[in-house]
Amino acid sequence: MKNLKDLIAKYETSGPRYTSYPTAPHFSPDADKARLEKLALGATSPLALYIHIPFCESLCWFCGCTSSVCRDPKMADDYLHLLNRELELWRDKGLSKRTLKQIHFGGGTPNFLSTQQIEKIGDLIRKYFIVDGDCEFSAELDPRTLTKEKADAFVKIGINRASIGVQDTNPDVQKAVNRIQPQSKNIEAANWLRENGVNELNIDLIYGLPLQTADSFKKTLDDAMELNPTRIALFGYAHVPWMKPSQKNLEKNPLPTPDQKVEIFLLAKDFFEKNGYEYIGLDHFAKPSDALIAARKNGTLHRNFQGYTTRAGLDNFAVGLTSISETKTSYRQNFKLMPDYVKSLKSGELPIERGIILDGDDILRRGVIMDVMCSLKVGFNNYGVDFKTVFAEAFPKLEEMRADGLVEMFDDRFEVTNLGRLFLRNIAMLFDGRLSKGTQRYSKTI
Repeated sequence: MKNLKDLIAKYETSGPRYTSYPTAPHFSPDADKARLEKLALGATSPLALYIHIPFCESLCWFCGCTSSVCRDPKMADDYLHLLNRELELWRDKGLSKRTLKQIHFGGGTPNFLSTQQIEKIGDLIRKYFIVDGDCEFSAELDPRTLTKEKADAFVKIGINRASIGVQDTNPDVQKAVNRIQPQSKNIEAANWLRENGVNELNIDLIYGLPLQTADSFKKTLDDAMELNPTRIALFGYAHVPWMKPSQKNLEKNPLPTPDQKVEIFLLAKDFFEKNGYEYIGLDHFAKPSDALIAARKNGTLHRNFQGYTTRAGLDNFAVGLTSISETKTSYRQNFKLMPDYVKSLKSGELPIERGIILDGDDILRRGVIMDVMCSLKVGFNNYGVDFKTVFAEAFPKLEEMRADGLVEMFDDRFEVTNLGRLFLRNIAMLFDGRLSKGTQRYSKTI
């Protein structure tokens, strides 16, 4: 087996993060939208709901999300009216008042909303859905603009899990990425949430930002432990200025080299594991008591556009600008540009811009890829096909990965090793039947 540095050099390439399969670049504006609507309406089972809030008070230059800088609270009022109109159209098309097992606010910055607007969106949810008593209800929050009153309002409408963006606590790095955020703000946000009984706290960190080094990131890791999160997402910064022009600003300062970026990640991985967190894989860590660990064990861990989630089997119903919905056999995405979103709703049309309807091969490959990413094992007899024949091209590469210590091979399955968790995207790519069919530029896998 090669040493880790050699393995990383060998397997470093570009590839999807597999928050869906097929991945978003394969969604098409030519998809049959009437059928996408029918697939969304054809079930009565419980749902996960995602609501996209596209506003921020300032732009973080590393951001890859669909958001816009906004300082006019009235725009949020207008946006809530649009969300109501979108849900009204779905109801008129035949969407029943389905039960929600998960709710997630993403962005942008959901706490851009005022306390009154937060309460309005809570009313909106209950107008069109039934919130299960055991619903996991989470929101992404920005400590820089969170207030105690807003934290209170989120708890009032039902949130029981929060994800706060920390990214990096080094002042020089913060200045380089246009996100000034003292640790005192992070502590304050965590305290407000816990005082309200929100004890399930995720924090987001980013490695690979300008001016970051392994030494500088040690303070960020210590600061993260001060917040005592139940989950940690350690995202690798994806430098894609051809997609996000604001990222060109980061080139004013040196970005870590690939080797330095790996050094930072491995430092953090070792640090979290020594502090009692389990490495889920890819970019997530969790305490042994966290629901992600239980989901891994009982087979309900899943990946979607919010990352790892604990409720496999739920359709994801997403509303708002650019949001992506998932059913058992389709994905659909709303318009990315506000004028198009508004025009569609005002004309009485659902704001679906593009999507994809999965064929049998897609469904098969999605199942295998999700098992790699979530279960860390693939049973050859679980998919109703002659696995070794259908995926014959993958086996020589799997054997090479076995020799490198990334997987263990058995007669009826393969399993990802602890070392292999660093290379999940590479392993999943062996089963991606669409990689050669597109020209999308992806971020680095490691």
